[in-house]
Amino acid sequence: MADITYICKRTVVSTKPVQPGKHFSLSVLDRLMEQNHLRFVYYFRAPGAIREPGELTKKLRESMSEMLTSFPIVTGRLLKNPEGQWMIKCNDAGVRMVEARIKGSVENWLKGVDREKELKLVHWEEMYHKPYFWSTFYVQITEFEEGGVAIGLSCFHLLADPTCASMFVKAWADMTLTGKMLNNPPLSHQLPPRRPGRKNPSHDQPSMELINCYKSIADKTNLVSTDTKHATIALAFSDPMVRACMANGQAMAASDQSSPSPFEALAGLFWVCISKLKGAGDDLIDMSVCSDMRNVLNLDNGFFGNCMVYNRVNSKNLKEHKLPDVAKAIGEVMSEMDSDGIIDLIEWLEHNDVHQSPPTMNGCDLICASLEAVDPYLAVFEEDLIPVRVSCYVEPVVGVGHVLVLPSPPGEGPFSRVVMVTLPEDEAVRLCEDDLILSFSPTILMGVNN
Repeated sequence: MADITYICKRTVVSTKPVQPGKHFSLSVLDRLMEQNHLRFVYYFRAPGAIREPGELTKKLRESMSEMLTSFPIVTGRLLKNPEGQWMIKCNDAGVRMVEARIKGSVENWLKGVDREKELKLVHWEEMYHKPYFWSTFYVQITEFEEGGVAIGLSCFHLLADPTCASMFVKAWADMTLTGKMLNNPPLSHQLPPRRPGRKNPSHDQPSMELINCYKSIADKTNLVSTDTKHATIALAFSDPMVRACMANGQAMAASDQSSPSPFEALAGLFWVCISKLKGAGDDLIDMSVCSDMRNVLNLDNGFFGNCMVYNRVNSKNLKEHKLPDVAKAIGEVMSEMDSDGIIDLIEWLEHNDVHQSPPTMNGCDLICASLEAVDPYLAVFEEDLIPVRVSCYVEPVVGVGHVLVLPSPPGEGPFSRVVMVTLPEDEAVRLCEDDLILSFSPTILMGVNN
């Protein structure tokens, strides 16, 4: 077991008070994520300078306090508005920070890390019976005695999606490195407004694909089981191997020579392999894709809130597990997630009570999420304190499983990717041995009982 010493837990507050009476409302996409939370772990090798134990932690704590001035939504607390919906009261209550130390070096830790060990590096507390006293964001700084540091961030998915989480850490890193935030402060505004003259979306709108996906998620939530023990594996695919996977997934018909994106190719690969190990035969298990829609909705890069949208891939006409057909089906579903369709979905959600009893959004189908818009490797805290690996978890783990497609560290090629897969433990073991996946020569960054 990891020999971690937890030194203390404290509250870090901003250096400047927020405007009295300030509060933030949450969108319908925010409210749908109430059952989930996020956990990130950033690893850094030992900086060149030799420091006293706790010296780096103190520096990071002080720079966070400066940075939090621009994140009043993070330091606020949850309240219910008159309609019974969550809102954030900006009261400068702060962020909980855990400080810890661990024996060994970060390099040796990464050689043997697994899900259970890694989650010890990112603190999380479930909501108290009095939410007003509960912190929605937690940070854990773990110094390795023989060199290196891990920064764990966890947050309530109600307030932030993975893009927001990486934005938060990037702002903290900029403040540490330069003494200021290099990007504009985050924008906590509403999603695009409904279109004039549209009060209720009709059932013949193209957006019914998205609406039907969300209906299905809500209907299946009661069937979710949380008793299964899960494991997480992380596989690194090199640039040439992702290109090979894209070529393998390319339609060979003369009328369609389009090549799938890295996400579409990898999502198809794992959909096929996971379906096979779950005993689906020639069929495919149900799968939904999930992706950041900020660019599609023309939102500012600083938008702070949930903007991940789900859509189900139709597998009825897909047989024999042919990668070109699977990748094409995923690509078609991704293309359906356009601005009009998403706004129709938002309108439908606002006129229905799905968000009043939020479902577990990752608890039904196999979920394959594109986190390619998330770039955690931009979080440079010092000139020689640069992330060497970043892990992401969407918790709790229920249902069929998750596949998260993340960017690789800089310098490994534009198409290189890291894929984190969370499945029941026995299935995760077998996935690491799958011949089709192994044909693309991934590096196993994290295995089961590695």
